[in-house]
Amino acid sequence: MKSSKLKFHLKNKHQGGYDFSKLCKAYPLLSESVFENQYQTKTVDFSNPNAVKALNTALLFLHYKIMYWDFPADNLCPPIPGRVDYIHHLADLLKSSSIDKNARILDIGTGASCIYSLLGNAEYNWQFVGTDIDKKSIENAQYIIDKNNLTKKISLKHQLDKSHILKGILSVTDKFEAVICNPPFHDSNEAAIVATKKKLKGLGKETDFVRNFGGKHNELWYKGGEKVFIHNYIYESSLFKKQCCWFSTLVSKKENVRPIKVSLKKLKATEVKVIPMYQGNKITRIVAWTFLTNQEQKEWSADL
Repeated sequence: MKSSKLKFHLKNKHQGGYDFSKLCKAYPLLSESVFENQYQTKTVDFSNPNAVKALNTALLFLHYKIMYWDFPADNLCPPIPGRVDYIHHLADLLKSSSIDKNARILDIGTGASCIYSLLGNAEYNWQFVGTDIDKKSIENAQYIIDKNNLTKKISLKHQLDKSHILKGILSVTDKFEAVICNPPFHDSNEAAIVATKKKLKGLGKETDFVRNFGGKHNELWYKGGEKVFIHNYIYESSLFKKQCCWFSTLVSKKENVRPIKVSLKKLKATEVKVIPMYQGNKITRIVAWTFLTNQEQKEWSADL
């Protein structure tokens, strides 16, 4: 299946869509969900959570050499093409600071799927520390890490205080080349349900509400929504200015970018970058910032 709508990063392996023959061979359970649509094109029902999970599992097995990937049905199922796009854009960002190897990444909200850590390690051999407030998600992510023999590459920390993001995670001696974050962007469960129903309607499924990509409370909504979460994150990043070369976050709502930039200016960030991401009909963005000067970035990369 090929689509002119896809405008992923040039290094994204999913530019041309999906080869379902290869995917089904890599993960035979996917074949149960594949069918031919009215255009005689193989596809899956993207409103069906089991089909969505099977497709993304197959993508991991085929393209990223993951041997095991599973999580409870009520956890968010991340779409692999979009998630790996963030990873490739982050690699470009690090390269702009002359960091192209030995990167250590902090993944805020790694979730039960541990997806960013898996993809970042597979594509760039980065080391990761993943964090989450949900103990069961941490336990499931650890099982995935163990089953894929990645304990030397990926470690996890449980954030015990739900009111904090970096505090309680970063010690005074920790250093990371980058921090990544995919924040919950709804401000309530009701808002998340409305958004999912809208998505299902777009898929031609206007009945039987089901969240096709799953998702628990901390994965989908946060009091105050994306805006409040990111502003809390920005403030806490200012407490660890010299311990991370780049902080970054996904920002789904365009109207949140300006206040983010205003806050970062007040906190004396030395550089702020807004990186657009084009995924199908959806446009999202990464906002990245650093408190380091150009000279400090050069010294940082020289020490790697």
